[in-house]
Amino acid sequence: MHFALPPRKSSHPPPYAARSSRSSVLRRTRLQISAVFACCIIVLFIIFARLYSSPSVAAPPGTPEVVIVTTLDENGYSKEYINQIKANRQDYAARHGWARIPAVRHALMLYPQSPYFFFLDQQGLIANPSLPIKGHIMTRPRVESLMLKDVPVVPPDSVIKTFSHLKGDQVDLVLTQDKEGLGPGSFIIKQGDWAKFFLDSWFDPLYRSYNFQKAEGHALEHVVQWHPTILSKLVLVPQRIMNSYGSESAGGDENRLYKEGDFVVRLPGCDAPDAKRSCDGEMAPHFKEWQTRYKRAF
Repeated sequence: MHFALPPRKSSHPPPYAARSSRSSVLRRTRLQISAVFACCIIVLFIIFARLYSSPSVAAPPGTPEVVIVTTLDENGYSKEYINQIKANRQDYAARHGWARIPAVRHALMLYPQSPYFFFLDQQGLIANPSLPIKGHIMTRPRVESLMLKDVPVVPPDSVIKTFSHLKGDQVDLVLTQDKEGLGPGSFIIKQGDWAKFFLDSWFDPLYRSYNFQKAEGHALEHVVQWHPTILSKLVLVPQRIMNSYGSESAGGDENRLYKEGDFVVRLPGCDAPDAKRSCDGEMAPHFKEWQTRYKRAF
């Protein structure tokens, strides 16, 4: 029997037919439409972002760089003393273009564009008004040269110590300490969310319910020592930089005793009912020196 073999395939097949150009045109059209659609999405996103985002507000002309805050309690202080303290703050504000308001937290909201806030209680006097806050303390090289590193936050033997690696541009709170603890009667705080968080933490109702012996002072020491978020922005500086004490308050300690040319003199404890001291009497020579030296008459 014979079987016919299938025909052998040619070793020279005919060339393939040219691909239709229609599919290429269709693909190109789809790509162009996709690109236009993507551009439209981006443009719409930018428009909505500008419409609904909070615009950056530039500081209006005349915004003070530093705000001085002093709370005044007229009970227990003579009218003359209160007027002298007001005159002292007004003079310093006039020299440096600063403003005064009654509470730090309110100050942050009232002056949102001001970068620094200096709190000084009514037992303090700005003895040397020629010293600006920023140049005297807050520039990066200056604060780095002043900061006390790796020292107990609350003297003499607190196990919690100040940071040793903090940089000047990371500082948001500047305080001093005396032999008994931190000095909340004179401090500088930098504007921002951290400042609001710190102040809200400090005055938290929970801490106020603890009935600390020194109220705000001991509450401050508590939050600083046990909240790393707060400690990480804190700098301690030598006391005489911004919190020198009068002779009755210094207790003979030369490192704390006010000397001519110091920025601030304070009289903590002068109003204690059992201390047999007089804020008016102790402040009188300092006020007279300030008034004479800087030729201010009130």
